[in-house]
Amino acid sequence: MNLVELAQRIRSFRIDRRMTIEQVASRAGLTRSWLSKVENFRVTPSLPALAKIAEALDVSFVDLVSGLDEKPALVLVRKDDRKVIDRDRSKENTTIYESLAHTRANRSMDPFLLTVPPGVARNKALTHEGEEFLMVNSGSVKFEYGEDTYVLKSGDCLYFDASTPHRLVNPYKREAVVLCVFSETANPH
Repeated sequence: MNLVELAQRIRSFRIDRRMTIEQVASRAGLTRSWLSKVENFRVTPSLPALAKIAEALDVSFVDLVSGLDEKPALVLVRKDDRKVIDRDRSKENTTIYESLAHTRANRSMDPFLLTVPPGVARNKALTHEGEEFLMVNSGSVKFEYGEDTYVLKSGDCLYFDASTPHRLVNPYKREAVVLCVFSETANPH
């Protein structure tokens, strides 16, 4: 099941019902922090937790997960059809995430185009499950990974284990555009 699609669906149901994360978490017997991580596709909920979320949202479990296993052989997303994903948005993180494959529900990878304005950084580095690949398309960024910092320029690439705390920082005067592809689980091969 695709973590990004599931997260978007949960968030969409919550917003449609005019509920806060706190309200859904309280009704489901979960913490606000954990549910926020689910909505920001940083953790994968268990089946019992999904059932609690569905009940808290007053939606059937089937409606929450239906279609998430569909897998068309090919999907085409035109530039104008990219979908902006609201992920960890705040005054401090104004990075724009554009989903490049949102029309394929059951993906093993999630490609995004990140537009990173100057000065953008989170208060702290975050983690998520799986692996990630970054390629700087334009501009420059600093990438913090654990205790290390890397300066990345146009054309530079990284592939890394996303369970280590990481973040992109743009201390430069120009915005940067970064291709980001992540998978929620590591390849067992």
